[in-house]
Amino acid sequence: MWVIAMFDLPTDTPKARKAYARFRKDLLEDGFTMMQYSVYSRHCASIENAEVHVKRMGAVVPAQGEVRFLTITDNQFGRIKVYVGKKRQPTTQSPSQLQLF
Repeated sequence: MWVIAMFDLPTDTPKARKAYARFRKDLLEDGFTMMQYSVYSRHCASIENAEVHVKRMGAVVPAQGEVRFLTITDNQFGRIKVYVGKKRQPTTQSPSQLQLF
């Protein structure tokens, strides 16, 4: 089983940023790893174990913002498709001085 945590937490005030950082730290300490910004995943041995982690993390959700937990099987997780756009090309160096022939 996999638990995927998706969250949208405010960061507009210093207090909100601290709550965001604390929640993210709690996720990492509970064994979650970042899949992409604001999306973290954790492998669990069983559905019961997954529910324990969801309850634990649900108890520390900040008062502001929103967190969703999705539980999927190993097979479903294995079928996730990841598409990555083209990597940025380095910009070409412009000549430092115009040359006339």
